[in-house]
Amino acid sequence: MDLVHLPPHSLRLGQVLSFSVRDAQGKLLFAAGQVLSDTPQVRELIQSGGWVAAHETREYQRALAHKMDTLMHQGAPLAKIVQAEAEFRPDRPAARGIETGEAALWADLQLQTHTLLRDPARSELPGRLDELHRRLLERLDAQPDAALMLLIAEAGHDYQNYSARHGLLCLVLAELAARALDWPAAERQALGRAALTMNLAITLQQDRYAGQTELLSPAQRQQLQDHGERAAALLARQGVDDALWLNTVRLHHDAGPGALAGREPADRLARLLHRVDLYAARLSPRRSRPALSATQAARAIHLDELQQSDEAGAALLSAVGLYPPGSLVRLVSGEQGMVLRRGPRPNEPRVAALLGKSGTPLSDPVPRDTRQSAHAVAASLAPHELKLRLNYDKLLKAARSA
Repeated sequence: MDLVHLPPHSLRLGQVLSFSVRDAQGKLLFAAGQVLSDTPQVRELIQSGGWVAAHETREYQRALAHKMDTLMHQGAPLAKIVQAEAEFRPDRPAARGIETGEAALWADLQLQTHTLLRDPARSELPGRLDELHRRLLERLDAQPDAALMLLIAEAGHDYQNYSARHGLLCLVLAELAARALDWPAAERQALGRAALTMNLAITLQQDRYAGQTELLSPAQRQQLQDHGERAAALLARQGVDDALWLNTVRLHHDAGPGALAGREPADRLARLLHRVDLYAARLSPRRSRPALSATQAARAIHLDELQQSDEAGAALLSAVGLYPPGSLVRLVSGEQGMVLRRGPRPNEPRVAALLGKSGTPLSDPVPRDTRQSAHAVAASLAPHELKLRLNYDKLLKAARSA
């Protein structure tokens, strides 16, 4: 086993490990998912640094994900992709790739989602989905606005690993909307797992199509037909026996317009998931088109297919706001920035100014309260309109003080 030594003090008390920590001989000390409690052993480990398997470093994972994406975009057969993964070796996995902040935790969850969706035929799929879902809700409950900010910002700037990004974002959006509707926990659980797996039957195609420069051909559109039914059948074959989960996946493109009340549970959940799916897709780019602004995405779900007010869409917008965390805005002052947190009203978020009114980048994000007229939101921006590289660590720090 190739081991990488962690620098001293790169671990911290209370940390939820996204990788396994070992001793110099490779013996497991703490497994991924464990919490580093305040014990003499953990304090000694923090002082010395511990060891981690090379394949669990973020640098390795990013390199592997890039390799897999390249093969998928080239249309490589699944057998070749699996073989390439087994044989992959990074040039120099480095301990500096181990990250432990909120952004890194969500990046690791995204990688786990990507791995699970790409190979659903592996054994114990229901158990793996259960554990992933539990960890996702744990992170969401810990910092809901940070979760929204990271997922929406990431979704808006990158089309790679589209299925995993989209599934995570849909899960978080659906969970928050269902909480706003006061749906019971059992229904929210089925909804969240349906959000993760609704595109399970087309993961490879979806990732490949997101990276192509041309629009989908008729043959490609045909490949995507009935994917809800196929995903539900695949889940059932792998041992999923939750009828509400399966039927929500099956119906997520077929639940028509109208009020939520009076529907069968699966149809009601599927209707909300359909609007969440549409909204999240508008916030995400493809290589063939840029992502839309938050207000443009909101317009897509404000009215239903009959041009009537959409109850499911309204519930989602009420939960996340007209300008959700992670979306970009221009203020009345002329500054441009990113939404950090939801505000008391859907149109009054807390924002970090990133560019001054002259267009010059600010040295650090500057929190702005959009309830003040001088800093009110003037317009929603699409991700490509902000010409600035984002620093998520600085944004998360600004969010804590906003």
